[in-house]
Amino acid sequence: GDGMITPAISVLSAVEGFEVAASGVEPYVVPIATAILVALFAVQHRGTGAVGAVFGPIMVVWFSVLGILGLSRVLDNLVVLRSLWPGHGIAFLVSNPWSGFVALGSVFLVVTGGEALYADMGHFGRGPIARGWFKLVFPALALNYLGQGALLLEDPDVIDTVFYELAPDWGVVPLAVLATMATVIASQALISGAFSLTAQAIQLGYSPRMRIEHTSRAHIGQIYVPAVNWALLVSCLVLVFGFRSSSNLAAAYGIAVSATMGITTGLLAVVAHQRWGWRPSRVAAICVPLLVVDLAFFGANALKFLDGGWFPLVVGLAIFALFTTWRRGRVLVAEITGNDAVELRELVAGLEANPPERVPGTAVYMHRLPDIAPPALLTNLRSNHVLHEEVVVLTVRTATKPTVPAARKVKIEELGCGLFKGTITVGFVEHPDLPAILANVVDRRVSFRPEDTTYFLGHEAIIPSGRPGMALWRDRLFALMTRNATPATRYYGLPAERAVEIGQQVEI
Repeated sequence: GDGMITPAISVLSAVEGFEVAASGVEPYVVPIATAILVALFAVQHRGTGAVGAVFGPIMVVWFSVLGILGLSRVLDNLVVLRSLWPGHGIAFLVSNPWSGFVALGSVFLVVTGGEALYADMGHFGRGPIARGWFKLVFPALALNYLGQGALLLEDPDVIDTVFYELAPDWGVVPLAVLATMATVIASQALISGAFSLTAQAIQLGYSPRMRIEHTSRAHIGQIYVPAVNWALLVSCLVLVFGFRSSSNLAAAYGIAVSATMGITTGLLAVVAHQRWGWRPSRVAAICVPLLVVDLAFFGANALKFLDGGWFPLVVGLAIFALFTTWRRGRVLVAEITGNDAVELRELVAGLEANPPERVPGTAVYMHRLPDIAPPALLTNLRSNHVLHEEVVVLTVRTATKPTVPAARKVKIEELGCGLFKGTITVGFVEHPDLPAILANVVDRRVSFRPEDTTYFLGHEAIIPSGRPGMALWRDRLFALMTRNATPATRYYGLPAERAVEIGQQVEI
């Protein structure tokens, strides 16, 4: 939800700044925001690296301006510094429990953006994000909000446009331009995050294969997923036209972000217990206080469910249904096709007893189960009674680490009769370009010369039926997702003239 709501609300709110400078701008806000969003998504295929070089300096200018604008107002009215004492907030909540709780929904919008830092943790690592936050972003934001508070103490009427009121009259338009640039950059971070999350979902088996383009030779994480890009653009435009102003979108945004934070805390608890081996009492001591804060914010935002809060929940449920249907469908297909499975050891014994005709070259049969003969290989042997001199049954596995060094990527084991079992292990952010990986293999027993290597892939045509396993609508959805998935040949970078697909029908 975040990847579609953030660009919409951010760009709208920035463009609304021009309304403060000129009264007749209001009818143009939506068209301007639309033009900016279309331009932003249209340049994605150039890659984050190309776009990113311009972004760093603009963000430094943006946060410096925020800090300076806030500081000038704080110096005019130092009494606002008393608001740093948390006792005031607690006293307000105690004396006005209900209105204090409702106010949390608006207060929450101050801390949003923190969750977006996680989306880029995979790109940059912890160090740069922590330094950027504590040395520049946090001080600048704190000063700016204090400055807004100081201004409101003097003149409560400016509450609707308080941010732009911090600037002198001549500075409103430049500030709106800078705000628009900054929001485009913030949106970029989430769009890049959506691409890397999609790639990981594919590798982890929760999403059908999609076309993924690598936009940087130097940085493995910089990718572009066309299907996700255009889906996000359409969603953003639907939001802009449907909600029309940033304040209308705030409810949807608040629920999306507070739910994200709650889920992150839940995931932290699972990782701490299962991976780090923490005792339940220690997990509870850390995660329960965090969860109480997350759920309080979620509850306050949930009050605005009908005002737009329903949108991220509907989107979240839809994506959850897609992910779980794909995962469950793949398990069912594996169970059904595994019923008449032949083990590789049995196959070698059969070949020794009954040697078929052999033709020169290497055949690579892709299969997800390393010790089972691929159905494509059995079909080929039964119908053509012929085998290549060297046959490699290849399984591609995804490691739990982001990258795997080249030396550990490929493991090949000889089974006899010219049959080999191969395993390629790739990190979850790496793209499995098989010919490129196999070209680096140095193994005397088997050769992967491109001109002599043919790739064979099994292809299942899914026929929805009323069989137990999944509801019929999910069967149909799974069949649709399978039909529209990017072909394995393209996903694995296989040359079209050296790839053969052998199909079978599967009723689920």
